Amino acid sequence: MVRKTRPTPPDWVKPEDHIVLDGVTKSFGTTEVLKGLDLRFKRHATAVIIGGSGAGKTTLLRLLIGLDLPTSGHIWVNGEDIAALGEVDMNRVRQNFGMVFQYAALLDSLNVFENVAFPLREHRKHMTARQLDEKVRGMLATLGLSGKERHMPSELSGGQRKRVGLARALMLEPEILVYDEPTSGLDPETSRMVDDLIDETRERFNVTSVVISHDMASCFRIAHRAYLLIHGRVVAEGTPEELAFGENAVARDFIAKSGVDPTRLKRIVEA
Repeated sequence: MVRKTRPTPPDWVKPEDHIVLDGVTKSFGTTEVLKGLDLRFKRHATAVIIGGSGAGKTTLLRLLIGLDLPTSGHIWVNGEDIAALGEVDMNRVRQNFGMVFQYAALLDSLNVFENVAFPLREHRKHMTARQLDEKVRGMLATLGLSGKERHMPSELSGGQRKRVGLARALMLEPEILVYDEPTSGLDPETSRMVDDLIDETRERFNVTSVVISHDMASCFRIAHRAYLLIHGRVVAEGTPEELAFGENAVARDFIAKSGVDPTRLKRIVEA
């Protein structure tokens, strides 16, 4: 039996590069949705993928967490090309990722405790009931949700649901957190609270954060590096300030049309 040799990352993929996309394309039939993406996400930093509807953000998200495979190109995670993995190895890699879904995506029939415990019941079957109880209650306390264990999702505010979704995503102690439109549907005050939560979580749990968003205000507050995706291509990248005030006219125009005035936004991370 001939073993398939796994590709090794090129020399330009550095240890500080947690995720690297190299020439990634994705097509559905004759429609090319992602067109040769080259991206680097640094360890313990926040990368924000910004773009409007139809830009390819959802397709990119599915590739990042291994729910789909690229048509061509490589996706290096910790120096391992996940595009070349079989399903068993892919399941192993997926446990490095925590997913915080749009609108939190809580299970309406389960209370807060059971929602957060769900990943442990699925993937940590060796845990005793006491260990599981302590881990879930500890995480809820860390995220300011003590006393909400028996509440149903319908009894929570939008911000509280986001915290429960984050608690659930952190249960398997992932290295990378991926957020899908985390401020969608929230009022401005709650949106800024979610921004703070994303950055606090990055610092407290030492994770790499990848945020898929259309919220320019959020991008300016939390991104160490931002990427503007339009029609399946990254047309601009850099710090939010570089996108807003740099030489790339496409980025400046996109930000201007968003209605956000970057001069009035307060950064909560150091570039």
